[in-house]
Amino acid sequence: MSLLRLGVVCGVVMALSVGIPGAVEAFTGETTVTSLVIGLGAAFGPPALTAFHLRQSEVSGRFGEIAYAVNLIGLTLFAGIAFALNVVVFFLDGTVTRELLTGPTKIVLLAGTAVFVAGTVLFSVAMLRAGVFPKVPAAAYGVTLTALAAGASLPDSPFTSLLHVLVAVTLIWLSLSVRRYADRP
Repeated sequence: MSLLRLGVVCGVVMALSVGIPGAVEAFTGETTVTSLVIGLGAAFGPPALTAFHLRQSEVSGRFGEIAYAVNLIGLTLFAGIAFALNVVVFFLDGTVTRELLTGPTKIVLLAGTAVFVAGTVLFSVAMLRAGVFPKVPAAAYGVTLTALAAGASLPDSPFTSLLHVLVAVTLIWLSLSVRRYADRP
């Protein structure tokens, strides 16, 4: 399997692991199953991002390389944050959670999220500048993922569920754009 095809599969898996639980949580709130799926699904982000970068790397230039590097580091940090919050913290007592998420831990979580947002915006701009991906998902990548990161600390609501679904649609659209390219003879 080529790296592009692996990235396509990972992009779709990540999208589904964000979108389906997000849609379910609109009706149920966060559950053990939705929390686990979101936390584990974040691991599929870096291969998907790599496929997006490889698809445009011939035309995105130095700016595209820098945007990819910052986004890869930020996405990896944010995937770790999503894993920790959804697979570990979700199952802790509220008192322990409040104590855990203060001091240096809080600073690191905020810094990791800031790197993720910066990288996401830079990579979205790189996709728009390269002109390889359709404009709507290229722009939506920057908007929806940034909004999702900003909304991560908010309580579950129909709005946060909608953000999860919009991120999923964006990632699937970008992944399918790479797939069409990877499947060409």
